[in-house]
Parts: sequence; structure tokens; C-alpha cells
Amino acid sequence: MLILTRKVGEKILIGENIEITILENNQGNIKIGIEAPKDVRVVRYELIEEVKEQNRISLKDTEDIIKRLIREG
Repeated sequence: MLILTRKVGEKILIGENIEITILENNQGNIKIGIEAPKDVRVVRYELIEEVKEQNRISLKDTEDIIKRLIREG
């Protein structure tokens, strides 16, 4: 893991076409801006985990419905 210290207004370049800019540092909350090509997916990590959990719940519900339909059919 690369660890960097940046100040507001400074940037980090990843590869040749992903640019991260430090926009604001306010009481421990850091606001960053990310410029990347449209084909590069940029998401918050916690959102991915949330979607995975929702998918697990949905799959379980679907399996329960199918089992019930088979029993009733």
C-alpha cells in the first residue's frame, strides 16, 4: 500500500488517466474529486458491500418463493 500525504488542492495521478484531487479537509472528513474515463468504474467500497448484502437477501427471498411454489404446485 502506498501512503501519501496531500494538502487541499494537491493531486494524485493513477496510471495516465485517473486524477484524484484533494478538495477539502474539514475536521477529519476529506472530500476528494476523481476524474477518470467513463469505462473506469469508481464507487465507494462500502456501497459494494451493501449491494452484495442486498443481493444475498434477495436471493434467499427468491429461493423461498420458488420452494413455496413447488410445494403448492
